[in-house]
Amino acid sequence: MKKDIETRADIELLVNLFYEKIMADKLLGYIFQDIAKVNWQTHLLVMYDFFENIILFTGKYDGNPMNLHQKLHNISPLNAVHFNNWNQLFLSTVDELFEGKKANLAKERAISISGIIEQKILSER
Repeated sequence: MKKDIETRADIELLVNLFYEKIMADKLLGYIFQDIAKVNWQTHLLVMYDFFENIILFTGKYDGNPMNLHQKLHNISPLNAVHFNNWNQLFLSTVDELFEGKKANLAKERAISISGIIEQKILSER
């Protein structure tokens, strides 16, 4: 039996493996590396705070993912396939590492947030 997500270290493990998969992904990797030109040291720290907040309720994240994704969409249009691929990579990463209530919450929250961003971005024309 796998353990559940319980600590910041668990969040960091999840985020690190997830973004390794993103960087290697043919559909999404170029968006992060070539279009957004992500500074990975900075981005990973923000993502640790973001996921720690939505899973462990720490209150550490105060960014606006909607604005960031809208700016990215304006540079290189995103579509449902991008969001679906992101979701599948995230779900598989959680399942690979963890199981339990917080793992399920992580998947539910990530899918919900992704869906809201996708709906808002793709509905604006």
